Amino acid sequence: MSSTELTDVAGDYAAESAVLATVRHMLIEVIGEDYALGVDIGMDTSFNRDLELESIEFVTLSAKLREHYGNTVNFAAFLGDKEVAEVAELTVGELVTYISGCVARD
Repeated sequence: MSSTELTDVAGDYAAESAVLATVRHMLIEVIGEDYALGVDIGMDTSFNRDLELESIEFVTLSAKLREHYGNTVNFAAFLGDKEVAEVAELTVGELVTYISGCVARD
């Protein structure tokens, strides 16, 4: 791997880490600090199984994402492209990867 490729990978990792930190902060606001204390919110965290997000909490998260990222990130469209089973198994990492891609294209 060339030094340019290594720099690109390092930059992608740094950007993804920043997005994860932002999403983690938003999720803590959505689910509440008390509940969040019992969950290590990382890339493998499931919205359904681990965080037990209800549909209204997805709406709140969507609003926070739009407030932070503007039109760059369309969470509703991201979810709309998925089957019900895929949404049920959605992880924080999948959302972070989606956001990172949107931000990189912008």
